Amino acid sequence: MPVAIHATEKALLKVFSNDFAFSIPAYQRPYAWTKDQASELLTDLLSFLGDGSEAVTDANPYFLGSIVLIKSEDAPKADVVDGQQRLTTITILLSVLRSLFSEKNASRLTKYIYQEGDEFEGTYDCYRLKLRERDEDFFRSYVQCENGLDKLCKLDTFQLSDSQKNIKANASYFLEQLGQLSEQQRSRFSQYLMTCCFLVVVSTPDLDSAYRIFSILNARGLDLSLSDFLKSEVIGSIPPSQQEKYTKIWETEEEDLGREKFQELFAHIRMIDRKAKPRKTTLKEFREDILPKIEPQKFIEEVLKPYSDALEIINTANYRSDKDAEMINSLLRWLNQIDNFDWIPPAILYFSKNSHAPDKLKQFFTDIERLAAGLFILRADINDRIGRYAKLLAAIEENVDLYALESPLQLTPQEINRIIKTLDGDLYQIKRIRQYVLLRLDSTLSQGEATYDYPVITVEHVLPQNPSEGSIWLEWFPNDEERIQYVHRIGNLVLLSRKKNAEAQNYDFDKKKKKYFVSNTSIVPFVLTTQVLQQSEWTPAVIEQRQEDSLQSLRKIWRL
Repeated sequence: MPVAIHATEKALLKVFSNDFAFSIPAYQRPYAWTKDQASELLTDLLSFLGDGSEAVTDANPYFLGSIVLIKSEDAPKADVVDGQQRLTTITILLSVLRSLFSEKNASRLTKYIYQEGDEFEGTYDCYRLKLRERDEDFFRSYVQCENGLDKLCKLDTFQLSDSQKNIKANASYFLEQLGQLSEQQRSRFSQYLMTCCFLVVVSTPDLDSAYRIFSILNARGLDLSLSDFLKSEVIGSIPPSQQEKYTKIWETEEEDLGREKFQELFAHIRMIDRKAKPRKTTLKEFREDILPKIEPQKFIEEVLKPYSDALEIINTANYRSDKDAEMINSLLRWLNQIDNFDWIPPAILYFSKNSHAPDKLKQFFTDIERLAAGLFILRADINDRIGRYAKLLAAIEENVDLYALESPLQLTPQEINRIIKTLDGDLYQIKRIRQYVLLRLDSTLSQGEATYDYPVITVEHVLPQNPSEGSIWLEWFPNDEERIQYVHRIGNLVLLSRKKNAEAQNYDFDKKKKKYFVSNTSIVPFVLTTQVLQQSEWTPAVIEQRQEDSLQSLRKIWRL
């Protein structure tokens, strides 16, 4: 049965009414709007209202965006999926206006902050907005309660949490700015705020639908994420006496990884568990297929924390050990340069099982870099990659020999032959892999000592694609067909740490060496390029020898 979804544009007087009792769920992040956002909001509102020369009803309306709620049609209770920053800030603004008004006008604003119960209507006393539990009492005492702002301004900021500091700072800013207006101006502003400012209220009774709506409306990813929903599900299933302990573990891991990478972690956990492409939303797979199989405490202790710790080391290439750490980190850096992340789930799983065995990690990451690079060079599509890594995940879990010839970690003879053929062909034409292959080769030629922290790295031909008439190139390569066979192969390619110079590409060899393959009187920092400077001529024989040497080096790197 389809889930009912409602979207209605409402003036704020209808939003802060008995139709809604807003609650910020535990999975929401703390209040994060700073003075910058509060200032932008107030400046916009005053600008749209104008200078008072026209009636409020004639002023330009102001659209505050949308909020997404989990709410049934017949009850005011509304969990805020998206919109807590705006609802909280507007409540602060209303409280400030109330504090600045005389008693009569102040009481008119209280009804938008506090619902007074009515026995005949079946309503009860409550505040219109309930923040998440950690900030609920603070917000009620210092913002929603009358005279609370006086106490808020006197609080020692150093004793407050980040969200509480933001609440205090924004309230102080509103007090300062609105305090400069006359009573009449504040009255006009309050009328405009409640009658001419609008929110689109999107509601659905289903959590999964609410998350999908949020994802669509916030493609840029702002305030809420999959991990926040899962946090609510997992922590909410733990006995209250233990929730603080596991919340701290969860939030520490999120802080260590960073919000974006922590969000990615759950896609990797899903892959490790399901070993297949998603068939439902990730949220639904967790709720229906993954979380029911494990106690919430064990999920945090045995899955979330070790996998998060592994991912942090994998992402930063910062493994620490008395043995083989440098080699392992080098392999991780190369893996992170590959243009997909499908190798990460098996890397996480293996690392979490063997984090204290550097010899095993060295062997495994040597081979998974070989596999990932091989699939990268072959331009394997996503289905092939996921299928391969799914088999590898199963092999790791089943403790089979990962280094047997038939293991999914190992390249097959057919794959090896195709990789060699690709490397021995027109590599330059395969744009996505050429730089990776050349950097990998260059690193080996420098005995692994080269670093590549340059803002720009480009791949350049020595023999140009279109040599000028009368150039030395046409003496060395008089036959067009023969020349074309050499142009795009590894033996004719070098690396530069700057953007290409179209004019320089067709220079004769000697001029190209002097003008293009040096930088600020210093040789460019790539072994592949400095090798060229040692040559007095660039003939087919030179390219063929360089091609053979390069191919042999690459075959040694990846055991081809």
